[in-house]
Amino acid sequence: MNKRMIAYVLGILLFCEAGLLLLPLAIGFIYSESVITSFLITIAVLCVAGFILTRLKPRDKTIFAKDGLFIVALGWIFLSLFGALPFFISGEIPNYIDAVFETVSGFTTTGASILSDVEALSKSMLFWRSFTHWIGGMGVLVFVMAVLPLAGGGGDLHLMRAESPGPSVGKLVPRSNKTARILYGIYLGMTVIQIVLLLIGGMPVFDSITITFGTAGTGGFGVLNSSIASYNVFCQTVITVFMALFGINFNIYFLLLFKKFKDAFKSSELWVYLGIMGTAILTITINIRGCFDTILEAFRHAAFQVSSIMTTTGFSTTDFDKWPELSKTILVMVMCIGACAGSTGGGFKVSRVILLLKYAKKTIHSYTHPRSVKVITFDGQRVTNETFQGTVAFFIVYVIIFAVSLLVVSADKYDMVTDFTAVAATFNNIGPGLGKVGPTANFGGYSALSKLIFIADMLLGRLEIFPLICLFTPSLHKKHFKKKL
Repeated sequence: MNKRMIAYVLGILLFCEAGLLLLPLAIGFIYSESVITSFLITIAVLCVAGFILTRLKPRDKTIFAKDGLFIVALGWIFLSLFGALPFFISGEIPNYIDAVFETVSGFTTTGASILSDVEALSKSMLFWRSFTHWIGGMGVLVFVMAVLPLAGGGGDLHLMRAESPGPSVGKLVPRSNKTARILYGIYLGMTVIQIVLLLIGGMPVFDSITITFGTAGTGGFGVLNSSIASYNVFCQTVITVFMALFGINFNIYFLLLFKKFKDAFKSSELWVYLGIMGTAILTITINIRGCFDTILEAFRHAAFQVSSIMTTTGFSTTDFDKWPELSKTILVMVMCIGACAGSTGGGFKVSRVILLLKYAKKTIHSYTHPRSVKVITFDGQRVTNETFQGTVAFFIVYVIIFAVSLLVVSADKYDMVTDFTAVAATFNNIGPGLGKVGPTANFGGYSALSKLIFIADMLLGRLEIFPLICLFTPSLHKKHFKKKL
């Protein structure tokens, strides 16, 4: 294990977080807010910690596959612990566990909150809270790699694989840092377009920026207690469309950018994603027709909530906890499926669902035709046994963690619907659930232990489980595992 390189990259990350905090600090100065002191203190702490970690520069800048997992896991933990300091120091979230919960929810683009009155926060804290969505949406390490190369020997790719959501990650172009720049260029471009459209729709500048941060990162932190319900139909429609767009694999946007339209539109994951979303919207529209004055209004709210929940954004325009049971059941189902691999969305991922169904079909076929050899393809490429095994392993661990989390939080004596959807909402990085954690409620009533479980679930969900598991697996710290992959 290259411990010096791990420490060095972590130090760089802390310096980057200090730089990112300059933006909410500037907002504090613009609005003449006293909480700017908390940002200054946090920036100073980050700079000191970053200096200590980068003081001894590594002789070997090679990052092994295992090192990449450790850097990503530790990096997200460090960023969350330090990123919570402004909330805690300012006293706007006086309990540190609550502050960490809010920050982890931001960075992991979950959008679950312990706050009952969002509008009581200062503008700079609201900005930082939403900005964490945008930072975490594409990935913190991907952002750093877009600015500067961190490692040699394929180390950057190991970091991207450890941080990027989905069953497999490859490079769009030969150099990983160039890949990161392309991804962030697309990400930034879509962000700017949405901000402009919301401004055209009459949304205030501050709201347009912060709401776009939440949409782009598929996070869901709003700046109003009513989430998105108070904005006009045009703005709600823009947000609906962009939530769905940010839930699509960014490789497709890369192909479209370079005019490879045939390759882009042959993606089976894209069509399954759109098919599930469209079917859910139409079904819910029919089911909730009686809850609204017109069928068009029912369709608008159904489209918004399905787009919000399936992409794991978590915004709301209405209290969908009051919808009929069929509609709520569909929302829970798309909540677990999630968005596409390689997007900013969370959840189990559409590609994994497709792979599991293909694997099940192959297994059934082997029973009826034991001597046949069936080759399974995904978008024209052969799927290896290693990919199948990884997907099945992910599913098994996913179910175990979900069950253990549900068991622990059930000690708080909430009802089953509340506990189940609370775990689903945090583990799948969605935000609101049903019952006492519904769109008009929050997670503040849970005990400190349950909040820690939710914090762990949010990190596990965003990092796709394995980086954090590897971090806390003692056998992986032994020297004989020091092999490049």
